[in-house]
Amino acid sequence: MSFLTIGHRGVMGVEPENTLRSFIHAEEAGMDLIELDLHLSKDGALAVMHDAEVDRTTDGKGPIADKTLSELRELDAGQGERVPVFEEVLDAVRSPLQAEIKDVAAARTLAEVMRRRDLVDRVEVISFHDEAIAEIAQLVPGVRTALVASRWGNDVVDRAKAVGATRLVLNVRRITLELVERAHSEGLTVVGWVVNTQDHLRLARGLGLDGATTDFPEIRRAGRFTA
Repeated sequence: MSFLTIGHRGVMGVEPENTLRSFIHAEEAGMDLIELDLHLSKDGALAVMHDAEVDRTTDGKGPIADKTLSELRELDAGQGERVPVFEEVLDAVRSPLQAEIKDVAAARTLAEVMRRRDLVDRVEVISFHDEAIAEIAQLVPGVRTALVASRWGNDVVDRAKAVGATRLVLNVRRITLELVERAHSEGLTVVGWVVNTQDHLRLARGLGLDGATTDFPEIRRAGRFTA
């Protein structure tokens, strides 16, 4: 299998993260997958934003969950971009997407969109939350899922298998060759994040990872030639 390059929140190293501008740039750069994050707004919209609060990435303040979609639309998400909803990303790009459930409550709403728009083949669902992966798998038969972790115990492979995930998405600085070999022996692929330097790219390749999540489009080009 070829080495996957996954655009982190689009290509957040060069564009405002989790915006249509960032996702379009990621697609134009040829990223194999485009990763985005989902929270529910106060009125139940699938807002595309990483943090639970709007403070860091917009000119507003406060939790996403306390704001309606209309209120979120009023915010500047960088360079005049607006906070998109998941459905808008689906329409703006054709690339496969990796949708991260940041808020467990978003799983059910995401499932409804996936069923309505027949997205099983296009959207992989990932989360730090085991219960979110288990729920989406129950609600959307055949969906591909991945367990995300920054720190983990010896049970991370077993956790992934228990909720039906087929991939681990792990902090590249903490991945060991032993873990990769165990995951592969259990039929799981392993992706490292965030791979933004040549050293981290060489590490990812040396560990035998199946892909890398990156902020920069240049990593895709470099990854084709790094052994």
